[in-house]
Amino acid sequence: MKEIFLPNGMEAMQASYTEYPLEEFNQNPFIQALPPIADKPAVIKKLSMNPSFSEQERKMETVYRLQMINRLYQFFQPLPIHLEIWDMINSLLLQGYLARNPFDPAYKRYLHETGKQIINRSFDINSRQNFRTTAGCGALIGFSGMGKTTSVSRVLSNIPQIIVHNEYRGQHFNQIQLVWLKLDAPSTSSLKALCLQFFMRVDDLLGTNNYKKYVSRNASVDMMLPLIAQLSQNIGLGLLIIDETQNIKGRGADQIMNFFVNLINSGVNLAIIGTPGAYSLFGDELRIARRFTGNSEIIFNNMEYNNEFKFLLESMWRYQWTRKFTPLTEEFAKVIYDETQGISDLIVKLFVYSQQKAISTGKEEITVELMRNVASKKFKLMKEMLNAIRSGNPYKIAKYEDIRRIEIVSTIQQSEVDATEKALKTEKYKEIRKNKVVDVPPIPLMKKAKRNIEYADGDLRLLLKNGVKQQKTPYEILIEHGFIDDMLEWDVGVDP
Repeated sequence: MKEIFLPNGMEAMQASYTEYPLEEFNQNPFIQALPPIADKPAVIKKLSMNPSFSEQERKMETVYRLQMINRLYQFFQPLPIHLEIWDMINSLLLQGYLARNPFDPAYKRYLHETGKQIINRSFDINSRQNFRTTAGCGALIGFSGMGKTTSVSRVLSNIPQIIVHNEYRGQHFNQIQLVWLKLDAPSTSSLKALCLQFFMRVDDLLGTNNYKKYVSRNASVDMMLPLIAQLSQNIGLGLLIIDETQNIKGRGADQIMNFFVNLINSGVNLAIIGTPGAYSLFGDELRIARRFTGNSEIIFNNMEYNNEFKFLLESMWRYQWTRKFTPLTEEFAKVIYDETQGISDLIVKLFVYSQQKAISTGKEEITVELMRNVASKKFKLMKEMLNAIRSGNPYKIAKYEDIRRIEIVSTIQQSEVDATEKALKTEKYKEIRKNKVVDVPPIPLMKKAKRNIEYADGDLRLLLKNGVKQQKTPYEILIEHGFIDDMLEWDVGVDP
């Protein structure tokens, strides 16, 4: 694809159309202008980022090597979950554009009618007559520090954000296609703030003046929502990514949720990124949206101590700028996992900090003791969180919503569970209708352990315990031992 620049200086790509073996893709310029579908080896190559490195650099002066170590922050080793993220984003784009063919008469008629309704202020965002969307929703929910945003950015870097069309199959086609747009969820959970961010970001990218044209200080959300839906169609927006969705809380959450669902219904794909704190918020709506695209929910928990974790270490381990190379051993792997609990951001940082410590102190060698010492000093703020993960205690982990582990249940497994529950309920109802008694094994009662507690003399609990044996009420016992005065003995005087 040829690189061009828009009048505002933003980089864009001149449309180049790919012929697919799938007929439905070959009739839509929005789809054909996307990068060709890549197989697994090609995806791995596109996602990989290997920093510049030479063994000769180990002989350079200390001040330079300390700077070279920072190249490790550019390191990116694709793992199976990153391939899932690639598939999710590309599938959303391809499937979402199917119903939005700019040369389809029905779609053009829908856009024209929607525009008239907005002008006449009769537009209903919940009404989608004569338009059946193929848009869907995807979610990436996981631990903080696992590289969710970085992973999505790596995928998006292989997809042009702005594509300029001029001619399609001999027909004049003057169109700017905004393939994807990434926004951050407002910390205030304000739908208006999200809408304003949308208009401003589109204007920055395309050099338009939508914010000035449509938005005023007194513009209401109800006024902006249909404009966003129509603008998304006009610029061919393929995918809207909302990051930091765990910020959506409180009263504004319902408004934003309804906006997301309505946006999908209008034909725009949605991908959300967030920590486990966002999972419960989006659960119900994601189940609704998944009917369009299948299972597009990816859970990004911390890594387990397995071959995948070891593969990541092996891929990274050769980037050593210490004068003495330290081979990777099982002991190193166990120490790194123990100190980072499989959080990828901490894995890279521990490796960087350890090399910096080894070089700056003149030891020039990574050791287990050095790594332990570095982790104890550099990860002080993370200590309580790491201890909670390490313990596996759900009550300790629950204190930190960013590290709450989400158990992964596949759609097939969930369907089997739902089918089993439904079958059991059906059989139960049949038994009730036939007035049959269903034998249910009794639930064994847990016997409380008897506690033999010895109380000291004068202890109120001992007095009450002995009084019960004598069949006396607590009131009688308290009076008998002087804890309550008998009001009849009070000498009450009355002033004349």
